[in-house]
Amino acid sequence: MAYPDGLLGADEHVVVHKHPHWKMLIGPVLVLFVVVGGGSYLAALAAPTSWYLPAWIGLAVVGAVLIIWFTLAPLVRWRTTHFVVTTHRLMVREGVFTRTGIDIPMSRINSVRFRHGLLDRILGCGTLVVESASDEPLEFDDIPQVERVHTLLYREVNDDPRDDWDYRAREDD
Repeated sequence: MAYPDGLLGADEHVVVHKHPHWKMLIGPVLVLFVVVGGGSYLAALAAPTSWYLPAWIGLAVVGAVLIIWFTLAPLVRWRTTHFVVTTHRLMVREGVFTRTGIDIPMSRINSVRFRHGLLDRILGCGTLVVESASDEPLEFDDIPQVERVHTLLYREVNDDPRDDWDYRAREDD
């Protein structure tokens, strides 16, 4: 899915657009299975009793709250988090009701690093560390294909059209 063109400058183009890696949804899916399985088990235990209907209603309400809070909310948060590299800046947008964002111009980025452990390497994700003019380096966790994003971001940061001109000018000498 392309990033909305209305948020980009006239000569700005999207280079990379990613959502966080799907591994951050493993916990919410496990919660879904535990809530459904546990709720079904407790509903079966309550079935032979005379008060089964209020027990089922209570289980349904508690189960719905748990599923909304621990499964649907993280899914929506994952879906509405965007990591975007354009030809002019690095953008991160998060949130549903309260949106937060950060834009870092390419000219302000000093260095780009990545790290990923064994599990991250197996799953194909990692943490991207961007050092800019700010005090602290910014860390972006769970970036899919972090090595590829690192390389593309590095190229965008160091892609200065004057470098090509200087190189050709020296070639002519």
